[in-house]
Amino acid sequence: MSPLLIAGICAVMVGTSFLSGIFGMAGGMILVGVLLMVLPVQEAMALHAVTQMASNGWRAVLWWRHVRWRVVAAYLAGCAVALAVWSVWLFVPSKPLALLFLGVTPFLARLVPEGRRLRPDRPLHGVAMGGTCMSLLLLTGVAGPLLDQFFLGGSLERRQIIATKGMCQIFGHGIKLLYFGVLIDQVGTVDPLVAGLAIASAVLGTMLSKKVLEAMSDSTYRRWAGHIITVISGFYVLQGSWLLATG
Repeated sequence: MSPLLIAGICAVMVGTSFLSGIFGMAGGMILVGVLLMVLPVQEAMALHAVTQMASNGWRAVLWWRHVRWRVVAAYLAGCAVALAVWSVWLFVPSKPLALLFLGVTPFLARLVPEGRRLRPDRPLHGVAMGGTCMSLLLLTGVAGPLLDQFFLGGSLERRQIIATKGMCQIFGHGIKLLYFGVLIDQVGTVDPLVAGLAIASAVLGTMLSKKVLEAMSDSTYRRWAGHIITVISGFYVLQGSWLLATG
């Protein structure tokens, strides 16, 4: 990558990590879309995994006492099952397919009736969510929108959502890095220098967001989170559909 491209990607990483640090969502969706536009799929997925592990990891550190470990354990069990299944196939999605799935997923999640949605306080629901989200991470690079619906449907307050979801995402993106960076590409896909800059950018954006999150009420958090996801998802549906139609 050229120095100008690296600088541009780092700037996007700071901004998206800031957004995710406030809402625990949306930033990863924007970042993976940008990376898919400028990099090959394997490299985009691997670099996105590094950035999201750093961003989510720093959020988990900032709000460590609010992590709900039973939810994390159930989610991780589901991720492990999904990885075992996908490792047999080693599928790599095309860019149009990844973008289309990325945009459609949040809308599909909202179609599930309120009474039938998975809840974070039920262990088996956590396992099912882990398996589903891990599959989406390998198809689209992001599972945040579906995971958002999972956590927003429970009784956790905003700090518990940010911390617990962040810990779940560390494991999910770590497995994604293993899948694309080791199982798919035996020689690795992420330049160490770029990876280091990505981590620094993610941590900086997350640190800048802390005071904004502390000042925000739960009602404001939930209202804006839903609107942001809707706009971003709609954009990716249109972009993915256009790329598929034009070949």
